[in-house]
Amino acid sequence: MRKKLQELLDEKVNPMVASHGGHIELVDYANGIAFVRMTGGCQGCGSAKATLRQGVEESIFAHFPRVKQVVDLTDHAAGENPYYAPA
Repeated sequence: MRKKLQELLDEKVNPMVASHGGHIELVDYANGIAFVRMTGGCQGCGSAKATLRQGVEESIFAHFPRVKQVVDLTDHAAGENPYYAPA
């Protein structure tokens, strides 16, 4: 399951966030929960929450009904070059 989730992120999600210098990686998958980390322009971005909910989650839930939750493990405060500065 982990490999398939990361493939989805690499093929569907990351091309979209790459235009903003971002990248989403799967850290782990357990018990119906996908743990992800946002890096690059996504780390600390003011729109990271929207990207997670409207991009990452929607893609994962549509392709993998067994996934019930997506948890963001990103340390957004450590972002050095967010695409949009946080509000």
